[in-house]
Formats: sequence, structure tokens, C-alpha cells
Amino acid sequence: RDHGTAGVREYYKVQLEQLKELTKLVRTKLTSLQSLTMAALIVMEVHARDVVEKLIEVGIEKATDFEWVSQLRYYWEESPSDFGTHNLLARMVQCTFPYGYEYLGNSSRLVVTPLTDKCYMTLMGALHMHLGGAPAGPAGTGKTESVKDLAKALAKQCVVFNCQEGLDYLAMGKFFKGLAMSGAWACFDEFNRIDIEVLSVIAQQLTTIRNAMLGKMQRFEFEGTEISLDATNAVFITMNPGYAGRTELPDNLKALFRPVACMVPDYALIGEIRLYSFGYRDARRLSRKMVATFRLSSEQLSSQDHYDFGMRAVNTVIQAA
Repeated sequence: RDHGTAGVREYYKVQLEQLKELTKLVRTKLTSLQSLTMAALIVMEVHARDVVEKLIEVGIEKATDFEWVSQLRYYWEESPSDFGTHNLLARMVQCTFPYGYEYLGNSSRLVVTPLTDKCYMTLMGALHMHLGGAPAGPAGTGKTESVKDLAKALAKQCVVFNCQEGLDYLAMGKFFKGLAMSGAWACFDEFNRIDIEVLSVIAQQLTTIRNAMLGKMQRFEFEGTEISLDATNAVFITMNPGYAGRTELPDNLKALFRPVACMVPDYALIGEIRLYSFGYRDARRLSRKMVATFRLSSEQLSSQDHYDFGMRAVNTVIQAA
């Protein structure tokens, strides 16, 4: 805080030492539960190292510089804030969100790439305005995974639901009622498969919840029932453009979601960090070889429906190794 860039450089050295220790530890005899914890810890530590490296590159001087403010940061606040008695607050740019304290089990974490960072920034901005987030892009680009990982970072329960044509507004109303009361998050996969008539009613239901959140209400009327409101609830939708049988979202529904474009991630970087978290020393070289193999396979092999050389396949190979 007081030494500007020099202080950041000092801390960077400490981080490198910590990472070395962690990779040594992950190669020792660990139980499956411990190795899962270590893998998640290394993934997060590598991201922290990359952030500090970037801060040194741009020559950050103050805690108010954008490169630092645009990261997801946690603050322990002693005095009560707008969020009541919550002491741990997560901050990113202008958004402040209370930590959820939801126990989510011993699960793995998503590798954070620059693309994921931008996705988080948009989603946190949406939460700040009590809007939903709508990541859109081709299959295998990590739309749902990004939402799930942001929920893990903020310790919120995230329910993933696959949408299909038969869904009616009554089923969705029950879903929203549960979210509003419990403060959980939901991620509706392939949301644009729902019939257009149902989508316009969903827009009305979401507007009712949002208005109650903006009015800082404790209880509100929803579908003829008075229910309690937890203002930390959120709805996210993911969409696959270009598939048959998908509907265009009505304008009143579009206005309730912040769009995020998700593109093909950097497989080499993700592969490197995943291998690193499993204790591989020469992770960078191995990940480049693996990505080259997958690229050649997708280019040279005949096109079969069951062939998949995307992120899921890369992940399966690393998991098996």
C-alpha cells in the first residue's frame, strides 16, 4: 500500500515461493479430498500471481488504479454497511456484493483467463443494478461454468437448469419464487428454447422481483402470494446462437439482462494451469503439445458427429492423466 510498484514486486517474489511450495506439496502422498483442495488452491494462487504480474507490468501506484479495482477483491468491514451486518464484502469496479457464506463442498475451481475476468466484470456490474447476466456464445466456451464459478467466488448456491420447449410460466414462477425467498442464484441454460409466449410472461415476473429489490422491500406480492425477499438473488441465462428451434428474446426481457459475449478460450493457458495444479513441473510445454495434438486432430481427422475436440475433451484428458 505504501511502497507503490516496489511493494508489489516484493509481494510477487513471495507469491512465487508460495507456489513452489504448493506444487511440491501436491506431489506428496495426499488423500483424494486433500488433492482436490490443493488443485483448487493452486488454480486460485496462479491467478493471483498473474494478476500481480499484470500490476507490475502496468506500473500500478495506488489502490485506486483501474487494473487493481477491476479485480474481484474481498474486504472485511468492521462497521455495518448497506448490506446489514455482513462483514465480508466482495468488490469489483463499482459493485459491492455481500459474501454469501454458503457451504458449497470441496469442489474444483475454474481457471481464470483474461476472458473470464471480463465476463465477471460484466456480471458483477449487472448484479450492482439488480439485473441478470446473459452469457452468449458457441458450445464449450464456458458460459455456464463462468456463472457457476462466480457463484463459488461469492459463496452463493447456483442452480443450473436446462430449458426446453415445454416449460410454462407457472413452473418458472415457482422457480423465481424460491430464488427470491432463498437468495440463491439460477442459471437457465439455452434459455432461448422456451416458447416466445412464455418468455414475455417471464419478463413480467422478473420485473416484479427487480422492482421489489430496487425498492429495498422486505416482503412483496408475487403471483398472488406475499413472500419474503432476499435481495442477493440473481438470475442468469445462457444462449447458444445459431441452433434450430431457438427463439429471439422479447425486448422487455432483453432489458433485464446484461449481455456477455463468450468466445473460444485459450486452451493452452487453461491446460497449463490445470496440469500445474495436478503437480506437473513442465506444464507449459505439455499443454502446448496437447493443444497442438487436439488442433491437428480436428483439422486432419474426418468430421464425425461424435468427435469433440473442444474444452471438455481437453479437460477429460488432463483429468485422466
